Amino acid sequence: MGLGDLKSASGLKVLNDFLSERSYIEGYVPSQADVAVFEAIPSPPPADLCHALRWYNHIKSYQSQKSSLPGVKKPLGQYGPAGVPDSTPSSAPASKVDDDDDDDIDLFGSDEEEDAEAARLKEARLAEYAAKKAKKPALIAKSSILLDVKPWDDETDMAKLEECVRSIQMDGLVWGQSKLVPVGYGIKKLQIGCVVEDDKVGTDILEEQITAFEDFVQSMDVAAFNKI
Repeated sequence: MGLGDLKSASGLKVLNDFLSERSYIEGYVPSQADVAVFEAIPSPPPADLCHALRWYNHIKSYQSQKSSLPGVKKPLGQYGPAGVPDSTPSSAPASKVDDDDDDDIDLFGSDEEEDAEAARLKEARLAEYAAKKAKKPALIAKSSILLDVKPWDDETDMAKLEECVRSIQMDGLVWGQSKLVPVGYGIKKLQIGCVVEDDKVGTDILEEQITAFEDFVQSMDVAAFNKI
């Protein structure tokens, strides 16, 4: 298990593929697992790795509160898909420090295991709570939003732009139909609809994450906003 060398293009590709079907490194909420992997990446992933970039920008927004996120940091080799070893350079010195002081391993190992178990239990309870909440026929305020996403010019790959937009996944967000609308001079904008739960997703977070794909997106506007 691992993510390869996160300081290389190949490692970031592994991370992008790993995040194509999940929102976080572990579980259903941001945790110390995300912090550990985030801190191993020296700079934002390139725009063509849209899943990794979406996750990177999302976790970056938690930097002021990262110490309060649940869970405990584990070695990078304990995150990611099976069969991929961790080879990120920064992981090597940590192993050397551990080898130099066996007493530290014995002293803190059990506490770390207990904290990890507590984090797993917390994540399981959060998932169970979310599942129960989703089944309840409670009144959930929702809105239908139509977004205009504008490219830089007529040479922008609009298929890739839409792929990047749809890679944004979060609880309370469902993407709908889309179409390309001419705006002039051969340029077309992406018009895409979505349904959001008002308590979970706002237009500000959508704009922040969509415009983060700055190689493709010039700007984003709300074309229509209707309560459901």
